[in-house]
Amino acid sequence: MKLKETLALLGEIMLLFSISFLAPLTVALYYKTPISPFLIPMVMSLIIGGFLRSLGAGEEIGIREAFLLVSLAWLSIAVLGALPYILAGEGSIANPLNALFESMSGFTTTGATVVVDFSIHSKAILFWRQLTQWLGGMGIVVLAIAILPRLSVGGSELMSLEAPGPQLEKLTPHIKNTARIFWGIYVGLTAMETLILITLHYIGIAPKMTPYMALVHSFTTMSTGGFSPLSQSIKAFSPAVQWIITIFMILAGANFALFWYLMRKDYRIIRNEEFRWYIFAILGLSLLTVPYLEHQFNLNFITAFRYSIFQVASIVTTTGYATMNFSRWVFPAQFILFFAMFLGGSSGSTAGSIKIVRWVTALKAIKRELSLSFHPKSLMNVKLGGIVVGERSIRSALAFIALYFIIFSVSSLFVILNGASVNLNPTDAMSAVAATLGNIGPGIGKIGPMANYLIFPPQTRALMIVLMWFGRLEIVTVLVLFTRSYWRW
Repeated sequence: MKLKETLALLGEIMLLFSISFLAPLTVALYYKTPISPFLIPMVMSLIIGGFLRSLGAGEEIGIREAFLLVSLAWLSIAVLGALPYILAGEGSIANPLNALFESMSGFTTTGATVVVDFSIHSKAILFWRQLTQWLGGMGIVVLAIAILPRLSVGGSELMSLEAPGPQLEKLTPHIKNTARIFWGIYVGLTAMETLILITLHYIGIAPKMTPYMALVHSFTTMSTGGFSPLSQSIKAFSPAVQWIITIFMILAGANFALFWYLMRKDYRIIRNEEFRWYIFAILGLSLLTVPYLEHQFNLNFITAFRYSIFQVASIVTTTGYATMNFSRWVFPAQFILFFAMFLGGSSGSTAGSIKIVRWVTALKAIKRELSLSFHPKSLMNVKLGGIVVGERSIRSALAFIALYFIIFSVSSLFVILNGASVNLNPTDAMSAVAATLGNIGPGIGKIGPMANYLIFPPQTRALMIVLMWFGRLEIVTVLVLFTRSYWRW
């Protein structure tokens, strides 16, 4: 294990991360609120990062060190990101455990919150809260690869471990350029959404969508994070805003590589099988939900469809926004959303959960096994978009799904047993675990979109911090560190 070199690269990432505190510090100066909550962690990041950077030379790291570096980077950044909440000393997130929960939820783009009263927090703190999700959306390590020369060596392994999905599509021969392309598309779509929302505001269609609100909501739409500085989430805005955010949530949950090809006049997005299944899942579940909303709330089809596609897209893409309190929906409609929690967006997107491509691969593998049961001598390949999927990729998809549900089941049991004192029913517990492991945010019932996670005991919140960390890094990246074989390798 090249431990010193790994820590040196971690130091590089922390030095880069220190720059991010300048943005909320500027907001604090503008609104004349204390700057120390951002100045102190910025200085700490510089000192610790500088020290770690001095430990190693420029030696290349391997896949073994990459697992450790990516896992430590996300944990370290979440800890440093919690300091502004503690130092500000405002509300429930001033508590260290709650601050770490909120920070991990932000950087992993989960969107689960322990904030009770948004009105007591400064604009700078709320801005930092939104910014953490945007930084975590495309990935801190991916950003570091795009900017820092030392991380371009071995950057392919690092990027593949952090990027959501089972495989990373290398768009250019050099991984640094690929990282820059992904971040460029991400920044471009964020800017586009911000400009559209600001335009709606100035033409009178979205009076509450001020430039500040447009920017911070674009941060958490494109990152599929779902944080909002308003307790009512997107319910506070006009139908026009809800439609725009629905479109951008769907874009954020698609494979960003497809946008790169589209810009180069390569229209493979049309024939991409994963993308077709992704759109089909959102539209299909939305149409299934419409009749229940029409009947329960006496809505016309267009209004019911707006509510349903927004909420389904929000859950499938693991954004976690809400335009209604879906905890009050009838059970069948809530069950559709619960089912959607396990789908996830596309590989190479900012979405979490299991991912559509794994489900498609697994279903095709199952279909093949059924066919082989009565045609045992047949040679059958699993194909995705006309391309043969390797046996290793099939095993990886099936193993990931199995591992995901094992962790979900064990964690749900713990949350149910540990939540006996607060009368937590099994549905609430299971949806909370699904929402944190899948980086979705709100659950169903007591932890719905208009509630928070403070109802859970401290031990459960600590577990959920770990689940968010595991979920954002696709479980295996972190879990492998706890195996004996990793340290004996």
